[in-house]
Amino acid sequence: MSQAANRIVTFGCRLNACESEAIRARAREAGLAGAIIFNTCAVTGEAVRQSRQAIRKARRENPAARIIVTGCAAQTEPQAYAEMPEVDAVLGNAEKLHARSYLELGDTAERVRVNDIMSVRETAPQFAGRFEGHVRAILQVQNGCDHRCTFCIIPYGRGNSRSVPMGAVIEEARHLVEAGSPEIVLTGVDLTSYGADLPGAPSLGTLVRKLLKLVPELKRLRISSIDSIETDAEFLGAVAEEERLMPHFHLSAQSGDDMILKRMKRRHARRDTVDFCARVRRLRPDAAFGADLIAGFPTETGEMFENTLKLVDDAGLSYLHVFPFSPRNGTPAARMPQLRRETVKERAARLRARGAEALARRHESLVGSVQQVLMEEDGLGRTPCFAPVRVPGAAGTFVTARIAGAAPSHLTADAAA
Repeated sequence: MSQAANRIVTFGCRLNACESEAIRARAREAGLAGAIIFNTCAVTGEAVRQSRQAIRKARRENPAARIIVTGCAAQTEPQAYAEMPEVDAVLGNAEKLHARSYLELGDTAERVRVNDIMSVRETAPQFAGRFEGHVRAILQVQNGCDHRCTFCIIPYGRGNSRSVPMGAVIEEARHLVEAGSPEIVLTGVDLTSYGADLPGAPSLGTLVRKLLKLVPELKRLRISSIDSIETDAEFLGAVAEEERLMPHFHLSAQSGDDMILKRMKRRHARRDTVDFCARVRRLRPDAAFGADLIAGFPTETGEMFENTLKLVDDAGLSYLHVFPFSPRNGTPAARMPQLRRETVKERAARLRARGAEALARRHESLVGSVQQVLMEEDGLGRTPCFAPVRVPGAAGTFVTARIAGAAPSHLTADAAA
């Protein structure tokens, strides 16, 4: 009789999603069965609250299951989770990726295994293979962050920046393609810092070029969130010349006001974001841009917020991830003068509304165009610029489609062109 599978509950970013697959594999290797493992996110207080709520619900519904908590929130707040009666064990971000951590769970004397993440110097290639049931594969190439933005707790959950060697990345990309993935997304915590810690300091642009050259069978390559100020000529050259590098770029912009950016301790100005988008658009006219934006940062005035609203149009952003500012204990921003929560929520709602308008315009601009759509599930796929399309087709196939209509959430195509 086969053992019950472990259930992995993932919060947060693509990197967490990637690591959840590694967690699944390592726990299975260790012989763990029937456990519920929460891979948490610490980026906002709301993410932490949601994870705690989900843990309580899981215990009510599964009174006999072993519940293990890991991820960034477990790394930064291990005692808070250890004190929850619903939790059986807490693992740090380094520990979660080793089978021995799950083998040792029977040792109740060490219920919390969270070591100093800053002592981790290497990123082992924690590759999990193609995601079960997914056409697109996520490939982790970097972890951690050397920057200390005043609002961000993530460096204390992930440690300092470290990169996977190019050879290991390319080898795993080959495996993913051989396993049937037509599209790969490169991901990391601070992706554009890739390579600074490796011999010869290869950049993200170098990695992209090498990967596309040495894995010619890969149909599509995507890049997850980037810090545009860290991109170099090699990266922009790849944008211009590599058709298999998809023209969708998600920026860690955070604000559209220069004073707020300084108080965030960001390394770019408003003009840098606008100029980057304009430059890429000249190289790839079909490019689409998304951005992470924080609403209601401490000391943000109405005029400062308006500058962020205007950034959506000035930079031509259409895919927004809006975060109402959430103070994280231990960060400088938590000690700054805070805005009223009602103001923060109202500004976040306005920013989301502006983003929805921009996305609707983007979708309308694609009506009448012919797009190569990769079907992610039966009847639903994405264009190179990441727009979702409802069109007849089987998951995993490419469909050449003429876009017939646009809705706020997706495009429609009557039939293949």
